[in-house]
Amino acid sequence: MVIQEEKPICMAEVNSIVGDNEKAEKIKDFIKNFDVLPFEKAKKLKEELVELKLLKLKESHIVKIIDFVPKEASELNKILSDVSLDSEEVTKILNVTQNY
Repeated sequence: MVIQEEKPICMAEVNSIVGDNEKAEKIKDFIKNFDVLPFEKAKKLKEELVELKLLKLKESHIVKIIDFVPKEASELNKILSDVSLDSEEVTKILNVTQNY
């Protein structure tokens, strides 16, 4: 098997696409250890974050935000430690995540 494309996906999406075999059950058991948004809410959150059109946010950053749903600037900065966001960008992101 050859990997043709690498795309970051959130845990809610993983949960919705894994099958019903033994490996899938192990994945689902692992995901249960986290507070994961339902798939539809995760999808909506992703759309809202993309609509912000923040150039510094890559798809992998958006996936991290969806998985952790930060409510405070300190949480967001820990999640996105490799990105330098200004206070306006942080506020925009937190205004979106506060609804989830």
